Amino acid sequence: MIRNFARAAVAAASLVAFAAPAFAHVTLETPQAKIGSTYKAVLRVPHGCEGQATNVVRVQIPEGFYGVKPMPKAGWKLETVTGKYANSYDNHGTAVTEGVKEIVWSGGDLPDAFYDEFVFRGTFAGSLEPGKFSFPTIQECANGEEAWIDTTGAEGVDMPAPSLELVPADAAAH
Repeated sequence: MIRNFARAAVAAASLVAFAAPAFAHVTLETPQAKIGSTYKAVLRVPHGCEGQATNVVRVQIPEGFYGVKPMPKAGWKLETVTGKYANSYDNHGTAVTEGVKEIVWSGGDLPDAFYDEFVFRGTFAGSLEPGKFSFPTIQECANGEEAWIDTTGAEGVDMPAPSLELVPADAAAH
């Protein structure tokens, strides 16, 4: 019986050791989207900045994701930074040439011991190519920040931007 308990303990410890890095980064709940489709981004923030509470979450909206509308969050102030797009996008027959370029939730208090989600939606342009699409994100705390801005897509980087895989419009969803 002790041997079985020891094996179970080793298995559980291994699971935690391998699972922990997957939950250490800011990520998107839905890891795939179709080009030309609307997407609800649920940004998962799993911790603060070295033990401190997160007070600000900033999300950069890359070119090609337009018509962005963030969801208000109780206890947080919501702001958007708008600007001109590099390209024009067709929104049901209307040309869209400017819109949200950054979303800022501020004034909140997300303790390091807790997890929360920040939500926004938009549309992926039909002109985008399949592949990785990232939303660089910065968490600000009282005495520091966590800058999740690496958009290289390289494996094992320390601060990867939350990203998803864009697939052709006719691809099967996963």
